Parts: sequence; C-alpha cells; structure tokens
Amino acid sequence: MRKKKNVLVAAALVAAAALTLSACGGSDTPAKSGNQPLVEAPPTKTKAATVLDRPYTKPNLVLKDTNGKEYDLREATKGKPTLIYFGYTHCPDVCPLTMSNIAAAYKKLPKADQEKLRVVFVTTDPERDTPKELGKWLKGSGNADFIGLTGDFPTIQAGARQLGVSIEPSTTDKDGNVTSMHTKQVIAFSPKNDSGYLLYTDQASADDYTADLPKIVKGETP
Repeated sequence: MRKKKNVLVAAALVAAAALTLSACGGSDTPAKSGNQPLVEAPPTKTKAATVLDRPYTKPNLVLKDTNGKEYDLREATKGKPTLIYFGYTHCPDVCPLTMSNIAAAYKKLPKADQEKLRVVFVTTDPERDTPKELGKWLKGSGNADFIGLTGDFPTIQAGARQLGVSIEPSTTDKDGNVTSMHTKQVIAFSPKNDSGYLLYTDQASADDYTADLPKIVKGETP
C-alpha cells in the first residue's frame, strides 16, 4: 500500500511540473490532449529529466523556418535526436535562459553529434515572431544552427497540445505590454523511434544538458 501511494505522489509531482505555465504569463489550466502521457514512475538517474512512461508521438506539424521555407517537423527530424521547445522571442526570462542553456551544452558536443542533433524552437507569438525575427533571436539567445519555426497560431497550438504543452493567444495589457502564455517543458525525442521519451522543466541547467545530450544523441536514457 505504501509503495502504491509513493508512486502516485511521484506521478502527481511530475505532472504538476510539466503543466506549470511560464513566468512569461498564463494560468494553471492544463492542456487538453489525448496524447498526454501517464507517468507511473519517478524520474530515473538524472534529476533534470523525467523519463516518460508513455512517450509522446512527434506532432504532425508543418510551419515555416527562419528562411521562410516550409518545414515539416515530422519528416525533417525523422530518425534524428530532437529537442522541442515552445516559447517566444520577447520572453523576458525563461525562454532565453532555456535556449542559452541548451546552446552551451550543444557547443560541447563533438561536431558529428552537433550535426545529428535537431534543436527546434516553436514560437507561441507568431504575429511578432517572423522568420527573420526568429533567426536573429536564435543567434543571440541560442545557436545559429537551431531551428526556429513560426506560422498561424491555431496550427502551432494544435501541435503543442499533442505534446501536452499549453499555450494561449498573446494578450496586451492596458500599458501595451504583450504577454504570451506557455508551459516550460523541453521534450527530447529519440532517434531510434522518434518518440518523445524525456521531459525537462525550466529547472534544467546548462550542466544538466551537457551531461544528458551525448546520451540523447544516441537515443539512450540519461
């Protein structure tokens, strides 16, 4: 009985971490997605990553990249180790920190592993985040090799929901400040079967990604 209770508590904590909205703005409303995994066990070896008991399926999402060209996420990243993060370029804290942490770890990978890894940043604020704006921002907050995607909001929101990511249309307050609401998780997909098997929250540091990326590139569990 005690063991069952501990597992349920661990599952609840993981779910809460995954669904906490970014400090960029938002509420605590979880995403409505039939693809959201049911986690039945606590995180494994690394404190940064949650190993999902029921991995995500990569969303069938077609958007535009920083060159304005059509980018089919599922096809372009097929068989490639992939990290996916939803955020926006005007985010004051969480988004640039997350991308810079990943970028710092990415630079420490051997060149061959860098060429294999796909890091995908999908905007939650497509009205302001044009392909040009995304490309400029990624060079400063992430890495020029990272992939920035934009498009119409309903398409982006539908793709996010397939990964249990909650995003809402941007809002403007009385002072003209624009806020984009989104959850914070980075999802890692295995090159072996294209399944999203690891989840990172905004608590993951550059050192955490540095330790984990070599194994993610190989489709292993950190």
